[in-house]
Amino acid sequence: MDTKELEKFCPWARIRLIDEVRQRCYAYGLDDAGREEFDRDATIVKGTVLSALERSQRSELYRRIEHDGYARFCEEMAYTWFNRFAAIRYMEVRGYLPCGVRMLSSYCETSEYDSFSPDCLRMPTELDLPGLERDRVFDLVAAADDEALFRLILLAQMNELAECLPAIFGRVGTADALLLPARLLDRGEEGVLCALVERVKRSTWENVESLGWMYQFYNSEVKDAFFKSKAKETPDTIGPATQLFTPNWIVRYMVQNSLGRLWMLNNPGSPLRDKMEYYIEPDAEHEDFIKIESPEDISLCDPACGSGHILVYAFELLAKMYLEREYRTRDIPGLILSKNLHGMEIDSRAAQIAGLALAMCAREMDRRFFNRGVQADVTVLEPVMLEEDDLPHGAALSKKRDLIDALSHLDEVGSLLIPSEGDLAALREAIELIGTDGLFDGNSKNKLECALKTCEILARRHDCVVANPPYMGLRSLGSWYADWVRRFYPGYSSDLYACFISRSFQFAHKGSYSALVTIATWTVDKGLLSARRDVLSEHPVICMMDMSPTVMPIAFETTATVFSNAAGDYSGTFLRVLASDLADSRDLRSSVFQKLDKFRCKPSFFHRLPDSVIAYGVTESMADAFASKATLASFLPPRVGIQTGDTDRFIRLWWEVPSDDMSTSVSANDYSHCGTWVPYKNGGDFRKWYGNSISVIHWGRSGEFVFGTAQSEGRKVMDLPVNYRFKPLVSWGDYGLGKASFRYCGSGHLFDVIEPAFVDTERAAAVKLSYIQGFANSSTADAFIQLLMPGRHKNVRKMGYLPLLGGPEDSPCAVHLVEILRDAAKADWDSFETSWDFKRHPLL
Repeated sequence: MDTKELEKFCPWARIRLIDEVRQRCYAYGLDDAGREEFDRDATIVKGTVLSALERSQRSELYRRIEHDGYARFCEEMAYTWFNRFAAIRYMEVRGYLPCGVRMLSSYCETSEYDSFSPDCLRMPTELDLPGLERDRVFDLVAAADDEALFRLILLAQMNELAECLPAIFGRVGTADALLLPARLLDRGEEGVLCALVERVKRSTWENVESLGWMYQFYNSEVKDAFFKSKAKETPDTIGPATQLFTPNWIVRYMVQNSLGRLWMLNNPGSPLRDKMEYYIEPDAEHEDFIKIESPEDISLCDPACGSGHILVYAFELLAKMYLEREYRTRDIPGLILSKNLHGMEIDSRAAQIAGLALAMCAREMDRRFFNRGVQADVTVLEPVMLEEDDLPHGAALSKKRDLIDALSHLDEVGSLLIPSEGDLAALREAIELIGTDGLFDGNSKNKLECALKTCEILARRHDCVVANPPYMGLRSLGSWYADWVRRFYPGYSSDLYACFISRSFQFAHKGSYSALVTIATWTVDKGLLSARRDVLSEHPVICMMDMSPTVMPIAFETTATVFSNAAGDYSGTFLRVLASDLADSRDLRSSVFQKLDKFRCKPSFFHRLPDSVIAYGVTESMADAFASKATLASFLPPRVGIQTGDTDRFIRLWWEVPSDDMSTSVSANDYSHCGTWVPYKNGGDFRKWYGNSISVIHWGRSGEFVFGTAQSEGRKVMDLPVNYRFKPLVSWGDYGLGKASFRYCGSGHLFDVIEPAFVDTERAAAVKLSYIQGFANSSTADAFIQLLMPGRHKNVRKMGYLPLLGGPEDSPCAVHLVEILRDAAKADWDSFETSWDFKRHPLL
């Protein structure tokens, strides 16, 4: 679907609605200054006498603002109205509103956009809305006060919907009606409802995905600001900062190859196969799987469900299973929501959207669904603060400090908490003890019961676990959360997504499936070596879709992987998707998917590769080379270079600095008297053998200017050891699409973290350096590089994995050829004015 209009509208609407809420707070003395001037039970505010209802509403809002803080309250309240307006707009377009009358628009036959001319105002006295005050309606019609009439009707509609959709319309009670934005009928630049109707095509609302995309775009500026600030996560920021809407075709791939696979293995002749365009057929020799008798037996969980996109498609696939077994159509939605689908989320706003999206799927199948009292099982994991006074004397729970601590941080930890049977027993015992002790009030018991209910949900096992978990490295976590992750997810703690891979196995029954879309680093990074070996040994890959950067809407390589929770050495299917494979709509068509090259590998095969990296295109002979040959790292270890922490300040192009303050020939033995600026290697275009030397670094007094002030300025820096400075080297660009290229530099250069290098630290290594350059620039090395590093990054550790075929003593002519190629490349480089050794153009 086309999301461009939503991408523009949602951030703009967020700013407008926050401003509207603040204005309403100001009018009722609820802003910070107003609460100092008018107490909670004030009857007159800013010269206005409040009615009994307004006093009650204001008092409740006052309490909530004092508890949450004014800024956070305004954010939450603005999003509440955003959600409700979007839900009503979606339902009116689809014809789902119980009253059958459009609340925000009129249908326009001649345009893709509807008109902001609410049908509900045409015949307001005939509206069938429970709770709508008829006398008040007549009075407002007589007074021609359309604004007040519209507010009255809209609130009545929301109250009716609160009965069937409490997560969206009934969560905060009626007090928030006081803060319904003013000027709702405004058609100018500031009108949010007008923009919602007239700036977003009607067709956008025909797809339930639109609700999830709205949440993604609504938070886009918050997310960008968080990562730009480089701040540590907090409970308020982790939800929006880690939300990432999963493209539809990736969701279909994961659900079809987990839930769909489970169904097909139990029902080999099922016609469902023809409706799963991204399904990969199992081999004749496949994994053990759970036996199921009917669709009602299946349990699918998304432990980080966000706005519910995965659950929505799982609903669609489950509905087809029920229809295949000839269930009545009207019974199917209730069965799916009560028996099959289970979501968990730390962000209550995203959970609201997930519940709404599932309710819309149910309403599409069953026109009377809103009257059936069935709610989606989407759990918001909120903190439970258990104090000492809440724990009965002698209760085993008082000794479970880790559990109590994690419960108080559930808005960060979320579904990563794994309650044990002992934890559940301790909570049940505490509830029983508190019931017999009159010293405790009902609040303590309520908190314990809430903790038990949450832990029971977290302890459930499922047949399929499907998720797009949060991506956030350890460095971005707050200190408490980072320590907790290290303790409870050793081996997986480098990133939250890796923790969720481990957690998905805990959520799953033996013989079930875990399907997750994650950053691809788990397949190669040394920091996740133990995790990778655990996965390959106990949770083999059923299928893995390896995606180049930007295939997902992020700049990282990602993988969508389906794991089996039944250990065994059976083959999995691996395929790679490039950004060029996607259509203009950023969709991977099923016809393209079916034509992609697919590789079959057993887990044991990857154990033959360095650090058990998952390089699925490696041939048997290449695997033998990895196992039997010396590596580049053992021959001459590569390393990363300098990190200044402020490139714009310390790095220049050589023609940007005074020539008399630059040294192009610096001795590796004595550089104490060199100029302020010295040659610096920091990447460049593809170029083999020699060149890309156009940068200089501020290095006066041995880099004191770069490193001396780093700590006081809060810059993250990295220096080079003395024996790596100004020595001959062979470097390559760490980042870039396509092939790697290796360039030689004689003495006198430093190098950057983004251009790692093999360095001749001793003159005896010069021959080694030549041989390494010759091998690294060969087609053989390139084949290994493309397998180990198929994406943009050609990092130093993986480069050291390359098996070195032979040595200088075996191929002396190779060393000589390298020197010839260097000279030719240098002559070519020096023929252009970008070289400081340029004399004249070769054509002159």
